[in-house]
Amino acid sequence: MPTKFDSIRPFDDADLSVVLSKLFNNKEFIDSIVAFKFSAWPRFMRPALGFFTRRYIIKQITKIDTLRGFQRLIEPYIERMINTTTESFSVSGLDNLDLSQACLFMSNHRDIALDPTFVNWALHLNGQDTVRIAVGDNLLKKEWVADLIRLNKCFIVKRSATDRREKLSAAKLLSEYIEFTLITEQQHIWIAQREGRAKDGNDITNPAILSMLALNKSKEVEFSEYIRSLRIVPVSISYEFDPCDINKAKELQKVEREGSYDKPDNEDVRSIVNGITGQKGRVHIHFGDVLTGEFSNAKEVAGYIDQEILQGYKSFSTGPVALKMLGGDDNNDDLMSDPYCKAAADYLQDRLVNLSAAEQSKLLNMYACAHIRKIS
Repeated sequence: MPTKFDSIRPFDDADLSVVLSKLFNNKEFIDSIVAFKFSAWPRFMRPALGFFTRRYIIKQITKIDTLRGFQRLIEPYIERMINTTTESFSVSGLDNLDLSQACLFMSNHRDIALDPTFVNWALHLNGQDTVRIAVGDNLLKKEWVADLIRLNKCFIVKRSATDRREKLSAAKLLSEYIEFTLITEQQHIWIAQREGRAKDGNDITNPAILSMLALNKSKEVEFSEYIRSLRIVPVSISYEFDPCDINKAKELQKVEREGSYDKPDNEDVRSIVNGITGQKGRVHIHFGDVLTGEFSNAKEVAGYIDQEILQGYKSFSTGPVALKMLGGDDNNDDLMSDPYCKAAADYLQDRLVNLSAAEQSKLLNMYACAHIRKIS
């Protein structure tokens, strides 16, 4: 039955057969899998590889009749990604949460796809259902990408609206959907603390996100009471190494030099692939406590979330090493005696090789930023 949320909600079980059929009949989708999976193979073999890939996908998909079944299908690939691209994956704080009630997990944003993926994996390891994920419509330019994302419990944040009334209407619908998901359907949600990744490493919550969440508040309810009812949980996601660090540094420097950056159409998809396949070193997820207390406005809530995310963040070895490489005094002369710090220094030096001096500074500051904030 059609609902007011159809334009933004994730797909459900009733949508499954139609969407899966569209996917395995989409040549661009099959070609993308072949290009990713068989990148080292000769190009002349790709038509044949595409034929067999499509047949394999159809065989796998015919076994699926629920969205949970679809997520179970990709579970082994997530586990393999973690086993092959991370040195370790650790979680803290989750045991302190009452997960019998739905939570709104609000985290820092460093990687397009991996941030919610790692939150999901932490919940999965603790016997919890996966989250519904807020995703900007800038990622949905290709139909097959949009279908794949919405199959994975993602709902749409409409950022492309230009008219003021259209923007407000979209924000109100999103706010209503989030409350409906949390309160009525009792489903966990993940949302980033800001629009776009913190490419400079500075994890700052945008108060506009909190203002959007409160748009569905009735006039009779106090702001603080409504915010508490959403059960917001600050989440800190920490990566020892960022596979997209070079591209981020180049983009930051270009913006500083030219005032803007024109993103290629395929850049987000390329960043997703690089994030998934690149080495991440140690990864840690810290879940804070459910937000309580009194707040008079969105800015106060944002400030509180910033402190909670910073407190739970791990800068690993790359933070203090990057600071030392920048010439900062970290009050630790024995830093390089630590094997992790030595490995971090080697990694960072390797990443700097083909960058200009300005780009090198951007990359090192990206890693040092949270560490500097924690020790200052």
